[in-house]
Amino acid sequence: MQSFKAKLLTEYEIVHKCEKTTIIYPYIRDDIGTEHIFCVSPLHGRSFVLRHKRNGKWIIGKGNGLSYTSHSYLLTSLSYGETWGGLTLENAIRDYNIGNQVNKLGIKTNHMEGVINIKKKIYSNGIECQAGLLQYSVECPYRLTDFGFIPKKELHEYLDKWDVKGQEYYLYAAKILIKNLRILHDNHIMHNAMHAQNYTWSLELLDFEASRSNKYPFSNIDYERCVPILIEAEILQTYEIINYVSWCLGETMDYSKVESIFHDYGFVLMSI
Repeated sequence: MQSFKAKLLTEYEIVHKCEKTTIIYPYIRDDIGTEHIFCVSPLHGRSFVLRHKRNGKWIIGKGNGLSYTSHSYLLTSLSYGETWGGLTLENAIRDYNIGNQVNKLGIKTNHMEGVINIKKKIYSNGIECQAGLLQYSVECPYRLTDFGFIPKKELHEYLDKWDVKGQEYYLYAAKILIKNLRILHDNHIMHNAMHAQNYTWSLELLDFEASRSNKYPFSNIDYERCVPILIEAEILQTYEIINYVSWCLGETMDYSKVESIFHDYGFVLMSI
């Protein structure tokens, strides 16, 4: 992990807080700050480890600034403005709410701890928005895509917790991920960012800021019209994640076994 300096904000508002959350960390990356936050790999642009293990969990912050460039927040375009390193308060709340909804369905996710209004303006799609921070905890801070950066000893500590029962790791992952997808779709929830970046090596599903459910639909009518197409794509996206796991671990994937699991959960792959 790489250490970054951060400052503790004095002006902020706690918008949501889980009852079990003991401490909120309103940290912003700042090279002259007195606090320390950590980035687990160069693939985490705006997410940091705020604290090492607490009760077996890692405390993560999202929207706390960039883990690269000399700027904590960077405006990438004046004509189609996006602030890199930041998270809009609206998306932080959506992430928190849908994440909690998915967790209650029995899917293993990050544990949402709180949403913070940091009283800072950022830009999203060229529109000035209120910035926020999302705080959550996970068993494993490393995403599947962090395979090249996780110390091998730590990787095997997480893999040892998979209840593989003599089968290949990718098949164990396949059963978990495909079951998760079935639960999501049966409850009319679209994750909308289903890839190896959003599963940890403890098979925790993360990142719900772009997700959609009947309880929290998209406010944009055009986005809502695209849901039937996008939700179908999550079948192949899940297949890609399983394939990625098998490649990382040097396992030869038996596609017929994976597709049999898809079939068992009611997903039909049709050839032409």
